[in-house]
Amino acid sequence: METSSLTATLEDAGLSPYQAAVYVALLDLGTASASEVADASDVPKARVYDVIDALADREYIETYEQGTLKARAHSPAEVLEDLRSRADRFDSAAAEIEERWEQPPLEKSTASIVKQFGTVVDRARLFVENADTRVYVSATPAHLEQLREPLRRAHERGVAVHVLVHTEPAADPPAPETMAGICREARYRKLPAPFVASVDRQSACFSHHPDAVDQYGVLVNDEEYTFVFHWYFMTCLWEVGSPLYSDRASTPPVEYVDIRQLVRDVRPLFESEATVTVRVDGTDLGTGESRTITGTVEEVQSVVGGDESDSQIAGQVMFVVDTGSERVSVGGWNAVVEDLEATRIVVTDVVRPDGASRLSTEPEPIE
Repeated sequence: METSSLTATLEDAGLSPYQAAVYVALLDLGTASASEVADASDVPKARVYDVIDALADREYIETYEQGTLKARAHSPAEVLEDLRSRADRFDSAAAEIEERWEQPPLEKSTASIVKQFGTVVDRARLFVENADTRVYVSATPAHLEQLREPLRRAHERGVAVHVLVHTEPAADPPAPETMAGICREARYRKLPAPFVASVDRQSACFSHHPDAVDQYGVLVNDEEYTFVFHWYFMTCLWEVGSPLYSDRASTPPVEYVDIRQLVRDVRPLFESEATVTVRVDGTDLGTGESRTITGTVEEVQSVVGGDESDSQIAGQVMFVVDTGSERVSVGGWNAVVEDLEATRIVVTDVVRPDGASRLSTEPEPIE
């Protein structure tokens, strides 16, 4: 480190400019008289004695009489301890600032508009770190890298992570193996798209793609607002994405957090007279309390405009479970007319007439 840099650093550590200059001069001189120190440090001779006394009080230097006042740099142990203590405090302050900046809680039923995309990604990272059941993310490969570690940890603790990667039209799709370990399923879209993160039916982050005219971000901590962003993700991004990667099991137990995907997979089994056994965790719409049921699927419905439809994008999607003592109708997020709003569904067994138990859940390869 150059002398000017060392002097500036000592000033940052609490020394005055004159004190820093005198101390650095004494480090080079070893032992010197007050007049020699003044000449070497460019400190006025009328001020140098006061500066030397102040440094001696702080135990940076020591003085003694030998015909005239002499000064020399003190053993650096005390100085180094002081500097390192200050460095530790700076590190702690930096960590505290980062902690307070990244984690101010969004109040319930709150939506915030922000102008910095970095704030959107930081908030998405925090939401993912605290996810319990499911995460849906639309991101470029570069932005996905910023979320990779939180997504990996969420995936490892059993959160259903779904990732849609979008790139420029001329770019190659990501290698499927890059998705392994961070998500349950990934899709790919060769067009720019907004950044979206939908987490646990409660939190969402959104920002326009970089080429958009208006650049801003939206942070949401509200179930109803999150529902809107989730459906934008599902209908405009996920459904038109090409399958890229999946680690979903092809034989039971197979877990679902989206009732529409379950109905899509189970309908052919049901129509082929297979017996499908499920466990459903959710909320009883009659009491508002958590409830878990197990039983066999007796009916599946996907109704649009009052008519049965093969489309699961819009309309009512539900299925009926025979628990052995009652028939329970099960709906998905924001269910209204069913008995149970499902948050997690596990297909625990499938018995086909031919004895097979496989579900057709593997994605088609990218063309």
